[in-house]
Amino acid sequence: MTTRRNLMGSALGLVALHAAAPRALAQDGYPDRPVTLVVAWAPGGSSDLVARILTERMGKELGQPVVVDNRPGASGTIGQASVARARPDGYTILMSGRGTFAMASHLFPNRGYDDARDFTGIGKLCETPIYLCVSPKLGVDSVQALIERAKQKPGGMNYGSSGAGSSAHLATELFLKMADIQVENVTYRGGAPAVQALISGDVQLAFVDGVTALPLMRDGQLKGLAVGSAERFPLTPEIPTLSESGNGLAGYECSSQFSLLAPAGTPPAIIGKLWKAMDASMRDPEIVKRLNAAAYIPTVGRPEDFPAYLASETQRWGEVIRSRGITLE
Repeated sequence: MTTRRNLMGSALGLVALHAAAPRALAQDGYPDRPVTLVVAWAPGGSSDLVARILTERMGKELGQPVVVDNRPGASGTIGQASVARARPDGYTILMSGRGTFAMASHLFPNRGYDDARDFTGIGKLCETPIYLCVSPKLGVDSVQALIERAKQKPGGMNYGSSGAGSSAHLATELFLKMADIQVENVTYRGGAPAVQALISGDVQLAFVDGVTALPLMRDGQLKGLAVGSAERFPLTPEIPTLSESGNGLAGYECSSQFSLLAPAGTPPAIIGKLWKAMDASMRDPEIVKRLNAAAYIPTVGRPEDFPAYLASETQRWGEVIRSRGITLE
């Protein structure tokens, strides 16, 4: 016997079915318009270059253009905050660096979002090494010689950085902590003047990203003593890692790592499509060749691995920042 309760239940079921249908169809047909990739740094830099290499191939995989939208400022947190507020429909995603998703949370407590709560990881993308470089005028040829020189005159040497909280700054502070040496920080307005100060000998050491360091090392303007990555970089196999340099540095690792993120709540089916497009792009031999030429290597990770990676990196760099008393003041 049909009752009023049965009729209402059937009607509600139909409403729920019709409400769910467009959502399912939208996922099945995703993407049906261009996808925006927010890059939280200015146009023309190495990170922007990687994004444009990626999106060219990724758009072909998705069947829709992937358009780069540069939103720089506040160590990447402005661009990241804008994606945290975006609709979780797969049409706005983010290219984020380790310096933003693992380090900035300890330096920008009021940045307006929570990395673990407000984002879903599509996966790790690629990395570029950071080299410990010295001025050729310093006359040291190894990490051990550099540490010995610093211990002879505590505080008598300087390192250059582009500001508190930058990846190069934190890479240096981690090195100083593990090597147990005292070297004074000289802050410059950007990476370029910091590198120029190193070339001229105004500072004695600095951590320099691969895309900048490689040509300067080849020209003899900088001397690379070690690379901060976990393994030797393929383009400079003769340069040891800091971890293998002894002097208390075993386990040292710092490189510029980049990942793709989406707003929290983005459906798993869409995350899966984005990951497949990213993975296929980073396996393309031509893409790999172009990335290697810019000193990047693909290090694609899976979406399900990202939460543990984020938690580990956030904890590790938080300990460095707290132990070294690093602030943005």
